Amino acid sequence: MPLGLILGIGRSMRRKRTSSLDILSSKRAPRDYYKGKNCKPTGFHTRKGGYVMVQEKLPNYVVPDLTDFKLKPYVSQCPREVKTTEAAESTK
Repeated sequence: MPLGLILGIGRSMRRKRTSSLDILSSKRAPRDYYKGKNCKPTGFHTRKGGYVMVQEKLPNYVVPDLTDFKLKPYVSQCPREVKTTEAAESTK
């Protein structure tokens, strides 16, 4: 019996705590912990509680001119398989 008790104590000392393996969330962290949603800030907060937007931090999307473009923006949900001779020759 004493040997089993000693082995049980040794086993509990080696075991990692399950709480340390969990994902850290705001419920399990200190009061001032804020995880966020992994998005970049677009400005900064002022001392008086305002928010200043910085133009360099805003996303800038460059869209090319697509007039007279052959392809359409629609992608079919169930594409068909098309066999071509060029694709077969390039794989050989």
